[in-house]
Amino acid sequence: MEKKIHSIVKLAKETVENYIREGKIPKPEELTPEMKERAGVFVSIHKHGQLRGCIGTFEPTKKNVAEEIMSNAISSATRDPRFPPVGASELPALEYSVDILTQPEPVKDIKELDPKEYGVIVESGFRRGLLLPDLEGVDSAEEQIAICRLKAGISPDEPIKLERFQVRRFK
Repeated sequence: MEKKIHSIVKLAKETVENYIREGKIPKPEELTPEMKERAGVFVSIHKHGQLRGCIGTFEPTKKNVAEEIMSNAISSATRDPRFPPVGASELPALEYSVDILTQPEPVKDIKELDPKEYGVIVESGFRRGLLLPDLEGVDSAEEQIAICRLKAGISPDEPIKLERFQVRRFK
């Protein structure tokens, strides 16, 4: 028996499968209330428990969450520079999670961060790095910030601005 997946995750999965198999982007059948909102969205793809792709938007770039999910699902499967594009033979082994981000808020002190509850955005000039909350192996705000600096190419001694956000995670 196949477990029931949330409509948000189903949209990401169907988008990737249609795009990889047929080169087409499906039209979502019916938008749930959360799909009609506007928000930043990250789509993560895992294969056998290992990350296979993760792309997202810090802030909304599309007219609604559904379009944001579809765009980022395709990017996660085909444009994550850390991985080759997903092939059709991999599709049955893939698992998806979708994070819908709250509006980022400025952080004055590192004590306001909690890696289990908040994601973090580190910014210096035009460079920005983002790390989602509640990631395995990331147990401190210092680790979150260090990873974000690395992702954005910000050296450890450069001054930074911090923002935090929360997510609604759908698996």
